[in-house]
Amino acid sequence: MVEKAASGVLDSPARLCAVGRLGLGPRADVAFDRIAVLVERLIDAPVSLVTVITADRQFLPGQVGMPEPFAADREMPITHSLSRHVVQAGRMLVVEDIRADPAMRDNPAVHDVGAISFAGVPLTDSDGQVLGTLAVMDREPRTWTASEIALLVDLGEVCSSELRLRIAREIADEARRAAESAHDQLTLLGELTETLSATMDIDEALGRLGRMVAGRLADWCVVALAEPSGAVRHVSAAHFDPAYAEDAERLARLAADAPRDMKAMLAAVQRAAGPVRRDAADPASLRRRTSTGEIAEIAERLGFDSYLITPITAPVGRRSVGALMLVNGAGRGVFGAAEEGTAVEIGRRAGQAVDNSRLYGRQRHVAEVLQHSMLPQLPDIPGIELHARYLPAQIGAAVGGDWYDAFVQPDGSVMLAVGDVSGHDIEAAATMGQVRNLVRGDAYGRDDEPGPLLSQLDRALHGLSMPAAATAVLVRLRPDESGYELTFANAGHPPPVLLRPDGEVEVWWEDPEPLLGLVPRDDRSTHRRRVLPGSTLLLYTDGLVEQPAALIDEGIRRIRTVLEDGAAMPLDDLCGQILGTVTRRDDDIAVLVIRLS
Repeated sequence: MVEKAASGVLDSPARLCAVGRLGLGPRADVAFDRIAVLVERLIDAPVSLVTVITADRQFLPGQVGMPEPFAADREMPITHSLSRHVVQAGRMLVVEDIRADPAMRDNPAVHDVGAISFAGVPLTDSDGQVLGTLAVMDREPRTWTASEIALLVDLGEVCSSELRLRIAREIADEARRAAESAHDQLTLLGELTETLSATMDIDEALGRLGRMVAGRLADWCVVALAEPSGAVRHVSAAHFDPAYAEDAERLARLAADAPRDMKAMLAAVQRAAGPVRRDAADPASLRRRTSTGEIAEIAERLGFDSYLITPITAPVGRRSVGALMLVNGAGRGVFGAAEEGTAVEIGRRAGQAVDNSRLYGRQRHVAEVLQHSMLPQLPDIPGIELHARYLPAQIGAAVGGDWYDAFVQPDGSVMLAVGDVSGHDIEAAATMGQVRNLVRGDAYGRDDEPGPLLSQLDRALHGLSMPAAATAVLVRLRPDESGYELTFANAGHPPPVLLRPDGEVEVWWEDPEPLLGLVPRDDRSTHRRRVLPGSTLLLYTDGLVEQPAALIDEGIRRIRTVLEDGAAMPLDDLCGQILGTVTRRDDDIAVLVIRLS
């Protein structure tokens, strides 16, 4: 007689987990088929089975003698299973005549398989969980001998050992895959942090984020950012397959034009106060929730079987400022706890980048206001046209120590200056203002030449303990009957460039002299030139001509070409053409253009 076991044995989570690790489904297994054949020969039973049992199915990885369709399908409903009684009892069962056993006589296997007698031993894992059976059946009543039962037990232990080995191998593989996944995700987070910190343009940063995540954490993704007012600030999308790049871009444009849909996604993570995950996404449901059917159509085309939405959180107050939506198609599978944890960390780091970008924007605005407030109003001088431009760098705090100045002396001569205080921040801009004022205060009302004036400026910087290192060109321009006498001094600065009336360009290279603010020098040189009416003089800072991995000569060659082609050009337009020679602004730029008539 079979003792009725407590209900729920077949549904035991630990048992089902062990069965799941085996990966045995409705298919033949060569090793277990050989054992079934061996049992059939040694015991001389018409049916021999190696079974693995789930909560609702019995699989037959090894079998001999089963009728169709069970032999081909390698599975049968749990209702047809005699072996389930072994699992429920947790021990070997031997039945001479099933028709006389109250627990088995109504089993459909009696009719559909022709099973009359049965003997089965449990197959267990290393924790003693019964996973299935090694069983034999006969189509007539049979008394199973002691030697047959002993043989069945011994071969059952062989089967159990094979199952345990496979489970151990799968556990090791799971651990290896988990370690590889953890390593990959840590690598992704490291690369992502580096990428987000490489630019202060938040649209570019979030676009890069999406392109990095697609294919490594999900098939495709959508990144959305909200303004403090709640309006949608940014939407981008990326798919791991380049063939879907246009679809992803189209999806992002449609989503950006449908702020209600984006606000709904942002609101979902705000209400949940954490990630929102769906393991079985419904495209039809997406179609109902979006304001345009094309968004749902594209999402379905990209693959919309599971998704995970995690908030982009600000570091202060942990408030949600956006959302990252990760989506998988059917081939990739659902998101697990590891992916969810990584996504949450990505949202945190993206929030830090957003906060840094906003802080950078505020600092940039303050710095620009400070910088422009310190730049002078150019004087109106008869016969001399002045035009100046200042452009902040596109990195850092946006401003630095570049400056220009022009003022008229009591004797009618004109002082011109362009300089660059080292540094690219608000402190450099503030120091620049002090240096420019020292130049004015030191030079005004004095008829000294530029060399001695720069020497005096050097002494003032040291005497007043101003922590400044600066390059500068100081020019004195004196009109006379035939044109202009020009004198200049250069403290480590790029050379002035002159466009003559005949269209020729002169670059005034001189022997380099030290920067201001380093070691005081009393003998700075003054250089003299005769300048004819109709000439154009260009003074500028190094940001105009110096580029990474390029010589300054190449930058000067570019502005020479512009000057040669722009002799008749209005000064404002010429200045714009000169600045247009700069391909990237890693440094701020000051330009002072003087046209003499």
